[in-house]
Amino acid sequence: MIRAWIENHWGRIGQAQAAAGPPPIARPTGTVPAKYAALHKYLKERYADAVTMSFGQIEDVLGSELPAVARAQPEWWTSDAEPGDCAQAQAWALAGRTAEPNLGAQIVRFERGPSIS
Repeated sequence: MIRAWIENHWGRIGQAQAAAGPPPIARPTGTVPAKYAALHKYLKERYADAVTMSFGQIEDVLGSELPAVARAQPEWWTSDAEPGDCAQAQAWALAGRTAEPNLGAQIVRFERGPSIS
């Protein structure tokens, strides 16, 4: 009797959760500054969950050099702030990615991450 109640009870909860589906993913809104549009497009079109790029590769995609601050301050790469606060961060945030720089190695790992709400 108890087993039947558990199977019936948990079965209904599981069915309700399955019917509801996963929770919606909130995506940041806004526009990508023209200077970083090529990087945004590149990251958005990658299927891999993580994309690691050297600073040189990023500059090749951008068609211009990164600012000196990008090579010296990891904060330039953080997308913890709202996308509107850092123009460059919109490029990866709006592509659904976070940036994790390694300044010593001059690389950045862009991961598909939890969305920014």
